[in-house]
Amino acid sequence: MTKIQAWIEENRKLVFDTPWRKIEEVTFDIPTTRAKYHAIIKAERNAASIVGITTDKQVVLVKQFRPGPKEVLDELPGGFVESDETAKETARREFIEETGYDGDFEFVGTCIDDGYSTMIRYCFVAKDCKKIGEPQNDKVEMTEVVLLSLEDFRKRLRAGKLTDVEMGYLGLDYLGLL
Repeated sequence: MTKIQAWIEENRKLVFDTPWRKIEEVTFDIPTTRAKYHAIIKAERNAASIVGITTDKQVVLVKQFRPGPKEVLDELPGGFVESDETAKETARREFIEETGYDGDFEFVGTCIDDGYSTMIRYCFVAKDCKKIGEPQNDKVEMTEVVLLSLEDFRKRLRAGKLTDVEMGYLGLDYLGLL
């Protein structure tokens, strides 16, 4: 039996609010020590990420600027689950919007984004992907499609210079391609 207990939330205060995420300050009481802990929590919507594999076994990625690391990064296509969509509907819509590709989508599983976020990530694979159009860029989200061989994709995952690394591994494991 574990001695670790859930902390007791005493107070929650919204400190920042955007359409994409909120930042909350949360005070916890730690039952085993009676200590107080102040956490900054990213209150985020759930998201879907897609490992897309083309008919000729290339992985479909998107290149985007990311403000956190201030770098242009390759990443798995995906986005926030909208309130009127299932995670699978979001995955397909985001994949088509960001890449111009479509495929046969299968649910893989979920993972927790990080220990200070409320986001659950839904992982999907899209098999037999084919190009059906162009990415649908807008003023804020501009993507460029990148196709990588499975070997090069595995190298990118190991190097850690890719967002959603855990999703990449979950997808490849599901497909038996690790």
